[in-house]
Amino acid sequence: MDLTDLAFTSALEQAAMIRRREISPLELTELYLRRIEQFNPQLGCYVHVAAEFAIADATAKTEALTHASDLPPFYGVPIPIKDLDPVAGMPCSYGLRILKHRIAAADNGVVRRVKQAGFVILGKTATSEVGTLPYTENNGFLPVRNPWNLDYTAGGSSGGAAAALAAGLCPIAQGSDGGGSIRGPAFCCGLVGIKPSRGRVTHAPYGDRLSGAAIEGPLGRSVADAAALLDVLAGYELGDPYWLPDPEPSFLLSAQTPPPCLRIGFATTIEPVGIADPICQQAVLDTARQLEDLGHQVEPAPRLDFSELIDPFTTVFQAVLAEAGVPPFFLGKMNRWWWVKAQLCSSGSYLRAVAKMQCVARQIVAEFETAMDVLVLPTYMHPPIKVGEWAKLSPPKTLEKIIHWIAPCPPFNATGQPAIALPTGFAPNGVPIGVQLVGRPGDEATLIALAGQLEAQATQPRSRPAFAS
Repeated sequence: MDLTDLAFTSALEQAAMIRRREISPLELTELYLRRIEQFNPQLGCYVHVAAEFAIADATAKTEALTHASDLPPFYGVPIPIKDLDPVAGMPCSYGLRILKHRIAAADNGVVRRVKQAGFVILGKTATSEVGTLPYTENNGFLPVRNPWNLDYTAGGSSGGAAAALAAGLCPIAQGSDGGGSIRGPAFCCGLVGIKPSRGRVTHAPYGDRLSGAAIEGPLGRSVADAAALLDVLAGYELGDPYWLPDPEPSFLLSAQTPPPCLRIGFATTIEPVGIADPICQQAVLDTARQLEDLGHQVEPAPRLDFSELIDPFTTVFQAVLAEAGVPPFFLGKMNRWWWVKAQLCSSGSYLRAVAKMQCVARQIVAEFETAMDVLVLPTYMHPPIKVGEWAKLSPPKTLEKIIHWIAPCPPFNATGQPAIALPTGFAPNGVPIGVQLVGRPGDEATLIALAGQLEAQATQPRSRPAFAS
């Protein structure tokens, strides 16, 4: 196996190779650090490379292999952490230029779990400013570019994680999703991305900043890798405001077990934004046909109208800017506008928005419960945009564009339902496209089993970007 092939080898296989002593944690870590040095200047996906930390950790893990027996699941496998998550001793900027050199004092709960699983942390991946935008083009940072076509975005807010993974600058990645921030970058970069159910992954030691809409989750190049990382991230910590029981069996086993016959709905039109771009429509229709061929009951879903959700969701989402406490002159144009709107929103208006969002979410879940087990939708309504494509638009026009593009994602942050983004192919300009599967609350296992079944039917081997090969 040559080094490029090794860089694109699955994280699970890398963990197995380490166990078999075919490769060492140090060799793997050095490989990814070399690739980061080579490709990151064009991609902008890492905002901090923790080379010294990673080499020291990988060296210690390599030396310990000589007498280790009971290894954690991803012992010695490299991974980056999104720059919304503090890692002790590393910068944590939240995508803000003013915080570029702010060093985190402690790990959060997700980072602790990543370390306990045996991973070697490579550094921090870029996020959109305070995690609010579906593209990653922050003041004071390089824009994050799509490895499949450098003119296009890798998405946001987990854009850095997705670009790094798609380009082979890590074997697996962690992200977070408050309105599509895992699923969107997975869609843009040809990856598998899972938004878990509300309560599946801890917010420890912090509180919930988006009324249950945001959650951490995995990005992988395969369903199995993403499922195995979700097994690592999942679990209750003392004091969590919501929680779910641990999966039984594991999510990884679900990825390897075909599901029973399911009732599956599909849709390509979402009100009030309308119908998806033809290539995204076709991805849904092709997936529906595949699922029917696999023996599932597949029918058009009831009309999807999320009109009543837009205003309350936006009110809750923009409150992040007020909560962050960052002076507005340190924010980009879009976030400055949201900051002003958040200052004008009274506490009563905010709570009414939360209540409205929760009421609409109840209706969505109730309609879902009676109609289907799984819903197939476009991940986004049209293919990835170019880097800087919306930079000169006014904030209201930008918000209109964002709502139209990401419309299939935020409703399921509001409901807390699990969703998984899957790659299905490419647009004519070479950027990936895909679909998302949405499941019942708490039922990631069915989604992962179905995604694994679809992945197993793929007739073409998964390609990789020519740029990084």
